[in-house]
Amino acid sequence: MNKPAAIDILLATSNPGKRREFLQLLPSAVNVKTLDDVHVTLSEETGATFAENSALKAIAASARSGLLTLADDSGLEVDALGGDPGVRSARYAGVPPSDDKNRAALLAALRQVPATARQARFVCAVSLARGGTILAEAEGTCVGIIASAPAGSNGFGYDPLFQLADGRTMAELPAAEKNEISHRARAYRAILPALLAAIEHDLPPGAR
Repeated sequence: MNKPAAIDILLATSNPGKRREFLQLLPSAVNVKTLDDVHVTLSEETGATFAENSALKAIAASARSGLLTLADDSGLEVDALGGDPGVRSARYAGVPPSDDKNRAALLAALRQVPATARQARFVCAVSLARGGTILAEAEGTCVGIIASAPAGSNGFGYDPLFQLADGRTMAELPAAEKNEISHRARAYRAILPALLAAIEHDLPPGAR
């Protein structure tokens, strides 16, 4: 792949943090656009699973933009809550979304649950699409427990409550370390071979 910049990739998000994480996994010359860059707005997520929402976003964004598109959907699943917040993770405490309110609602729901029963996982489903057709799908997870109080100032969402096996929360990790073990990074790395193959396929013959 001599000139990967010949291909624009759409990351179906308006979140600059996701774009930064994604760029760390790709050759530096690849041009990654977001929904704001291509002026595409996606409908409300209606899927029952992360994989369904990821696919819906990838299909819609690739069809509207005409670009090779990668979309993800992610959230938190807590065993003691039957898998909640799940696909409602961003809106667990209602709308408009609020990280602080979501964390408070989660702690309230787990108030009577002992530390030994607070197992949880972050899940990320990612889908690759071109022209409204899914090319590949992958998933990544990161397991931990829900702490009794938030700790750390890095990250976002439920990161300050998500405690890893070494006792640190996700929000206490340096960005580089989080990007090695996070559910999103694992999902992106899993789909990366399919993405690079799709980029190679779309390159002009002289640029391969």
